Amino acid sequence: MRFKKSLFVFAAVLVCAVASMAQDKTVGAIKGKVRVETGTPAGVTVVVRRGEAEVSRSTTNKDGDFVVSKLTPGVYGLTFRKPGLSIGTIEDVEVKAGKTRSLGDRLVLTIDEGSIAFLSGSVFTAEGRSVPNAKVELARILEDGSTKKIDGRVTTETGSFKFRLSPEPAKYRVSVKPADAEPITKDVDIDGAAVYRIALNLPARAKP
Repeated sequence: MRFKKSLFVFAAVLVCAVASMAQDKTVGAIKGKVRVETGTPAGVTVVVRRGEAEVSRSTTNKDGDFVVSKLTPGVYGLTFRKPGLSIGTIEDVEVKAGKTRSLGDRLVLTIDEGSIAFLSGSVFTAEGRSVPNAKVELARILEDGSTKKIDGRVTTETGSFKFRLSPEPAKYRVSVKPADAEPITKDVDIDGAAVYRIALNLPARAKP
């Protein structure tokens, strides 16, 4: 009895699959890959439209890939959106019946300077001189008080550094480790798109 039931279910699934394949010959699809200047390409919203009217949408996976299917033949435009990144568009994409139009990986979303937080700072000696080539580390402070390193920089010739961050509320710790001394740290609360400035002052060297 179980065998007959399983056979019936399999036959039903097969019929649906065949029907779907037959139906797919009357519609088309668009696929592609989105690359980003920073961060992960996952979670980019892909809106397919005819003129200004939205007809379908999808979301990129962890690799930036997306597929929008069941599109009637015609010419479409695509809009790509993700918080913190610039809006991308591709126009005049022709879809043919029974075909999948590939856009490749030619779309790159750059950083939207107006919707991210900048953590900018400088490293100085105890005497107030800039420290070039200092290793600066950035860690996120988690809810339990522990830290997770997320980025690192080397200061420029003028002792400066800059990190680009999500504008979502979070607490970060910036640290620089001088030779033969404990790290110098500063905690910064990020709460919105803005420029946050800090200064890290190294301790005076002990005289021999």
